Amino acid sequence: MGSSGHRLGALLIGFAGFLAADTSHAADTAAVIDRGAYLATAADCGACHTAPGREPFAGGLPISTPLGTIYSTNITASAEFGVGRYTEEQFSRALRRGVRRDGANLYPAMPYTSYAKFTEDDVHALFVYFTRAVKAVDHSAPKTELPFPMNIRLSMIGWNLLFLNSAAFVPDPNQSAEWNRGAYLVQGAAHCSTCHTPRGFLMQEQTSRALSGASVGPWYAPNITSDPTSGIGSWTKDDLVTYLRTGHLSGMAQAAGSMGEAVEHSFQHLTASDLEATAVYIKSVPAIHDPSDDASRFTAGRQSSELATLRGRDGVKSDNGADPAGALLFAGNCVSCHSAEGQGSKDGYYPSLFHNSATGAKNATNLIAAILYGVNRVTVGKQAFMPGFGGQPTDANPLNDREIMALGNYVLTHYGAGGTAITERQVAEVRSGGPSSPLLMLARGGIAAAAVVVLLGIAFVLFRRRKIVSRSAAAS
Repeated sequence: MGSSGHRLGALLIGFAGFLAADTSHAADTAAVIDRGAYLATAADCGACHTAPGREPFAGGLPISTPLGTIYSTNITASAEFGVGRYTEEQFSRALRRGVRRDGANLYPAMPYTSYAKFTEDDVHALFVYFTRAVKAVDHSAPKTELPFPMNIRLSMIGWNLLFLNSAAFVPDPNQSAEWNRGAYLVQGAAHCSTCHTPRGFLMQEQTSRALSGASVGPWYAPNITSDPTSGIGSWTKDDLVTYLRTGHLSGMAQAAGSMGEAVEHSFQHLTASDLEATAVYIKSVPAIHDPSDDASRFTAGRQSSELATLRGRDGVKSDNGADPAGALLFAGNCVSCHSAEGQGSKDGYYPSLFHNSATGAKNATNLIAAILYGVNRVTVGKQAFMPGFGGQPTDANPLNDREIMALGNYVLTHYGAGGTAITERQVAEVRSGGPSSPLLMLARGGIAAAAVVVLLGIAFVLFRRRKIVSRSAAAS
């Protein structure tokens, strides 16, 4: 072969090598994108960053917090409104430190305090997925406007110094690989503590009470520690896996609100091994007992036949339209699905009202929220649906706070934790989005006090000026 033939052979070999390398790189990128997509699902990014009627990850979802409403941001590949211009380092800072590309701080409603556990490899996979695979949506999300002084984002610098643990996850060599995988998911991507851990005065997670229950907007994320009475210590690992995959555990609990969203958008899509690892870790969480709990919320209540005995009697009727009887409200709104005796439907689609965490808990928030907002989740191709009775634009006769109170108390008395009583004020609080933070109340008080001081100052200046004018007039 001549020199030209050798050169041609070398070129062909080089070109083949280039094609092989390029194909390998493309395969590597596809694998990284797939991994990033899975991590985004595990982190439940879509639930918060996708508003009804908007495209995936385009933001705009209003999130009720104890400090006010926070709107989720656009995290698509949009260069102007999303993360399209982020470098990987900037993306990592936003994800794990809560600092945007422009240097402004995020609020911890975005659970960067948990995402700080992500490894560098997983951050890289998420960055590649969001910047290369997620469709750019060129729309801005509504601006978050919290009341003063929470609207000053610089205050988050001090908050982060006090409460942000920026260390990535480190496996515990004394635990199994399965336990460590579960710990990584629960502490990081799944950010379970964001909802289930109570918060202190400055809205920081109280780590000494991890996963022992906390308010999440109008809902309540219950105790999921290993305590058999206050928590889920009575559940087996398989029970927990079933609940995470379906949002339903017969005779125990049903997922609604934020947990319903987590099951629908995240947990049901995880691999069997990751769900089992999650269950193994959660089952190992130290028990935290609430002294007020004398019985498990999963075993409280009983089947009741009282409504059947009241049919056709005055007890079902309401003598006062402003103060309706709970039995009448139950008969009109609940019996067709949950049955008169509260045992639910035979196929289990409509759950029983006894041995039910919503009716058996001492904290009645989730019962109130379920009546107000209903339940709507889709898992493994099946929809679990209960209409809300608190009022929708198409509802002709929504239930008011007094009626919700009467209905809730009837259910608690006859099927659930009979010692618990719902007040009209509680219903109003849940309807308005949940309890406010004492910090917000203090801030409002501070603003009011400052306004009083300013007004007194203005009044004093005007009074002095009038007095001087009067003296001048008298002197002239």
